[in-house]
Amino acid sequence: MTDDDRAPYLLVHPGWELFGSDRMLLESARALRERDERVVVAVPQRGPLVGELQAIGVEVLIPPMFVLRKSSLHPRNWLRSARDAVRGIAASVAIVRRLRPRALYVSTIVLPSWPLIGRLSRVPTVTHVHEAEASASRLVNLALYAPHLASHRIIANSRFTLQTVGAVLPVLGRRATVILNGVASPDDVEPPRARIDRLRIGYVGRLSHRKGPDAAVEALAALRREGIDAELRLVGAVFAGNEGFDRELRERAAALGVEDRVAYLGFRSDIWPLLAEIDVLVVPSRQDESFGNTAVEGILAARPVVASDIPGLREAVGPYGSATFVTPGDADELARALRAVNEGWDLRRAAAIGDRDAARERFAPDAYRRAVATFLGSLPQA
Repeated sequence: MTDDDRAPYLLVHPGWELFGSDRMLLESARALRERDERVVVAVPQRGPLVGELQAIGVEVLIPPMFVLRKSSLHPRNWLRSARDAVRGIAASVAIVRRLRPRALYVSTIVLPSWPLIGRLSRVPTVTHVHEAEASASRLVNLALYAPHLASHRIIANSRFTLQTVGAVLPVLGRRATVILNGVASPDDVEPPRARIDRLRIGYVGRLSHRKGPDAAVEALAALRREGIDAELRLVGAVFAGNEGFDRELRERAAALGVEDRVAYLGFRSDIWPLLAEIDVLVVPSRQDESFGNTAVEGILAARPVVASDIPGLREAVGPYGSATFVTPGDADELARALRAVNEGWDLRRAAAIGDRDAARERFAPDAYRRAVATFLGSLPQA
């Protein structure tokens, strides 16, 4: 802790890496620091996010924290979940009592105990909703969203998220304000190559069945069968406990005869050098995405994007001519879209270059920070 004894803004977040919601937590903290507010962030463990927060003058706590995953709802995990909940709630109550925060900002819906603690402690509480799965069962969505009825206000990261929340709990939807994610990019980016010899396909994100990198591998194999020279660069890693997917992905690439054309680059906190080296970015998610951070980064890098046709991704990059949408999980359709990019390169390249400026204005991080800081500053004090 520092010598600053002002009532802080307390931000709580379930992650510690630098994926989409982690970056938005960082931008929210930066928004408050730019207004010289005292900011304390609680995360469950150390990781790249912690260093980034400390670099901007944020105080970081690493307490026991109960995170509500879908697996927590399975009966076989109830005992462990109950234990984690007791430890997490005790730590949360102690933190709120000690800090007496000016406001509590709950980042994502998987921290169910914090809104109730904030409400009972008479601390203005906001939940920032980054998750929206309209295709999930109503019971699961109800279990995830209901604890946030205790929050005074809601921030939704897209209209799709707002609609999903409102369909499950209309009262929660009525409390919500949409603030689109701010997505940072370099001031200058490397323009796409004028001519393509071998099509360089990029993927950035978690390596999981839900995110669809295996569909990208299948599409690569389909392009190779058609005689199109192409390669795939995968940036990302599996989450703990899902290591088997990484093995299956490599085995599938070998079975399809494209193992020498797939590069596994691991997690990268800075994805812009990778985006500068590719020709086209794929975002082949199989399930709902509340907001397409990665797809937006592709547009900001002046690269054509081929994304799954799901509401969150279409809302994020649908307005841009350099974006193409395909049926989720359909590797053949993904391959056809990539072939079209390759064959119509001059037009796709020009569209991607033109789309970058419009996207920079729409997703400007400073606009996001102003909106979040103003929103939090307007909360009535208890």
